[in-house]
Amino acid sequence: MKYDMVMPQMGESITEGTVIKWLKSVGDKIEKDEIILEISTDKVDSEIPTPVAGTLSEILVNEGDTVEVGSVIARIETGAEEAAAETAPIPAASETKHETKPEPVAAAPAPQPAESKPAPPPAAEAQNARFYSPVVLNIARTEGLGMEVLETIPGTGINNRLTKKDLLNYLETRKTGGAVAAAQPSAKVSAAPAAAADGVEIVPMDHIRKKIAEHMVHTVHTSPHVGLFVEVDMSNIVAARNRAKNEFLRREGIKLTFMPFISEATTKALKEFPLVNASIDGDNILIKHFINLGIAVAADQGLIVPVIKNADSLNLTGFARAINDLATRARSKKLKPDEVAGGTFSISNFGVYGTKIGFPLINQPQLAILGVGAMEKRAVVINDAIAIRPMMDVSLTFDHRLIDGAMGAQFLQRLKELLESYDPNTGI
Repeated sequence: MKYDMVMPQMGESITEGTVIKWLKSVGDKIEKDEIILEISTDKVDSEIPTPVAGTLSEILVNEGDTVEVGSVIARIETGAEEAAAETAPIPAASETKHETKPEPVAAAPAPQPAESKPAPPPAAEAQNARFYSPVVLNIARTEGLGMEVLETIPGTGINNRLTKKDLLNYLETRKTGGAVAAAQPSAKVSAAPAAAADGVEIVPMDHIRKKIAEHMVHTVHTSPHVGLFVEVDMSNIVAARNRAKNEFLRREGIKLTFMPFISEATTKALKEFPLVNASIDGDNILIKHFINLGIAVAADQGLIVPVIKNADSLNLTGFARAINDLATRARSKKLKPDEVAGGTFSISNFGVYGTKIGFPLINQPQLAILGVGAMEKRAVVINDAIAIRPMMDVSLTFDHRLIDGAMGAQFLQRLKELLESYDPNTGI
């Protein structure tokens, strides 16, 4: 029987989605929960699994087409044992879970292993060139396989993509003592480049890059940007983090970075300067009595700014959990569109790449964004004496339509005070 696969509901306010890439072709065998296509809504790309096993019999929507939620996008021919699944609705990508008792699916015979010797891992610069679905990464983590091993396993998916079936076949072959041929690293650029002419290669923008470009042009045309920066002595926070990081990792299972400290201090400063957290609607100023803090994340598919809702209600541990969760899901395409919407203020941490200072563009319709530079030890004058301290440059880019230089400077000074006066003995 045939199962109608529909465009899933990716968020409460989302009414349509764009098909970015089909990862399966008509006639392909597919397993339940196997990733079948990628769709995009605004700035979020999401991988969509199939809710049933069978054969992909029809693809009804082309790559690049935008269709309404609930529209049939493909049909899957299922076996008789899958007939009961015909009436089950497809879950949203972010809500899909593996069933504890999956319906039986006939296993395909494992291919005979190649007679060649295992090839060495690819060069260091080729590591992580391929994209791995969360399902594949979960299996690899359970089996204790590192990235250097995944890179050597041949993939049968599009652009040498390693599928769940490929990985299971590899594990089965390894158990029997066979060998597997090494995989060829796939290209990082997903769009096919046009033929080079006169030394110029033309690569079409992908969907996400187009959206980012439109958003950046919009913000420059909307807001008169002004930037200020201050130096912050991070000695107390470095001491607090060094004292607590090992116990925090043991207790929470995640590393304690400096971003939770910065986020917490930023939220406190925003409560004292509510106009920095506001927005403009025509001739009206919209003052928000809540703080939704956006944290910029550099993912393979482009810059994403997931939002920590009601950030002013969190403590340091809450910030650490939220930042880790959103960043992880942003990089694995598991964010809901609602999780990148509704921000009132954003932070961009370009210091992770060694940059000391920068002035990021405002994330519309917000009025300001904080830029966090790299921390480094510097010689500074303290009480007429020279001392070596961990210093960090923090910048504020703001919309001069509402925020003037005095307010911007006062906000930065208050943030500096909050960071420098942090009690290193505070319980975390």
